[in-house]
Amino acid sequence: MKYCLAIPTFNGGGVWKESIESIKKYAPDDLDVLVIDSGSRDGTAVLAEQAGFKVVSISSQEFNHGGTRNLAVELAPADCEIVIFLTQDAIPEEGSLQRLVATFEDPKVACAYGRQLPHRDATPISRHARNFNYTAQNHVYTREDIPEVGLKTVFTSNSFAAYRISVFKELGGFPSNTILGEDMFYAGKAVLAGYKVAYEAEAIVRHSHNYTSLEEFKRYFDIGVFHGKETWIHDNFGGAGGEGKKFIFSELRFLLKHGVMYLPRACINNFMKIAGYKLGKNYKTLPFRWAQKLSMHKRYWK
Repeated sequence: MKYCLAIPTFNGGGVWKESIESIKKYAPDDLDVLVIDSGSRDGTAVLAEQAGFKVVSISSQEFNHGGTRNLAVELAPADCEIVIFLTQDAIPEEGSLQRLVATFEDPKVACAYGRQLPHRDATPISRHARNFNYTAQNHVYTREDIPEVGLKTVFTSNSFAAYRISVFKELGGFPSNTILGEDMFYAGKAVLAGYKVAYEAEAIVRHSHNYTSLEEFKRYFDIGVFHGKETWIHDNFGGAGGEGKKFIFSELRFLLKHGVMYLPRACINNFMKIAGYKLGKNYKTLPFRWAQKLSMHKRYWK
């Protein structure tokens, strides 16, 4: 199947250089790569052009997690059947693009995502998060799996995910204006429409974040906003409470073995996540200026 690559960028920095090098090293020479840059000031777009990628520039105010990726699909070559989304800080490993595309040999797979391993500088907290969310076992989920795995049925990540363009257009793509979670939104629509969501553990990128406690609060505030707006996801797939408890106990066991000194920080982080999420879900009760102040993605509120 013919596939193409789409990457939204903004001030990608040094890790963007690494990502470009990896794409050039491991991707087919004739791969169409589209970069949608939203006003970078550090030469991110220039580096993409020098690599031979097609660059489309938009203003930072125009960027949206869903709408910008919809634009990428609109601009994809006419013969492109699968679009792979990467983020600028995800570094693909050898064979990863091809393995992800191979999941679409099943005609009912609407979207697929790959495994994310931590960057080399990841803290034990960040390493555990990647190990917990991205295991070594493949799976394919459908509507029939909802009673057993709940919200995990529609877990995916546009840091490294692929979509069958014909189904993408059939289902209306991503929401055009969302704070984040466009990937889960689409996966939910696909599963309810009878399609499958696949996870390919051998399709690997390096991608992680060493968030501070405040950054975790803001990130989970935005996740709460998304779930507060898209209540149909909870209604159809359940909440994340059970998975959250599993995560906390798993993190405790991991840090006792691999980073006991990070336990106090992990406790603070988890408190901030819970507080941020609960506030985000109830963002309508907050003054607008406070919602914008507490959010990681402040451009959304503008």
